[in-house]
Amino acid sequence: MPDEAVINRMGFNNDGAEVIAERLKKRKSNIIVGGNIGKNKVTPNEEAEKDYLACFEQLFEYVDYFVINVSSPNTPNLRALQEKEPLKKLLNTVQQRNLQKPKPKPVLLKIAPDLSNEQLDDIVEIVKETGISGVVATNTTISREGLKTSKAAVEQLGAGGLSGKPVTNRSTEVIRYLHKKSGGTFPIIGVGGIHSEKDALEKLKAGASLVQLYTGYIYEGPALVKRIKKAILADR
Repeated sequence: MPDEAVINRMGFNNDGAEVIAERLKKRKSNIIVGGNIGKNKVTPNEEAEKDYLACFEQLFEYVDYFVINVSSPNTPNLRALQEKEPLKKLLNTVQQRNLQKPKPKPVLLKIAPDLSNEQLDDIVEIVKETGISGVVATNTTISREGLKTSKAAVEQLGAGGLSGKPVTNRSTEVIRYLHKKSGGTFPIIGVGGIHSEKDALEKLKAGASLVQLYTGYIYEGPALVKRIKKAILADR
């Protein structure tokens, strides 16, 4: 694809939290594992909290941190949970359960790159109000603006979340905006279109504390991680 991008329609397809917990129970490595949790496709938004809490409880002993995912474009109506009041309610519910644990885990919120500045202002306010640990910025986009691929070809590919280079700049803009608005009071994991050392450094300089790679692996290969690590060390 000339845009060096991927469109996925996977949603949250998996074997379920119980099965995943059993797998994680058997892992022998000490790598950091995050539990990215969301509601089931058939669960109405009014009952979404039950799904998030069920995943939270199943995975709590086996992950190092949680990501509350309300931004996948492939689960019907999920992104409506990014609106201020439902989001605040959801995060408060999960965080209250988290704080009841002897050793609470970091809880982060994963947001879409398609939010307006006004919505990002709400995110900053909600993170502070609920006391969660930070934000993952950003998920895939539903936008198809500025692609090199023809409009007809893109339409033929169908709906789904777009990741890769077309998301690079917007993701960095969201990181910079959140960091500035929050005064750097919470960590941001930067995700979206990291295909080079330069991309990773730009996100870190915009205010990200950590970065994650997805589509960059496909186009650049796993050696990209080593190059990014070297670039970060050289930039210090």
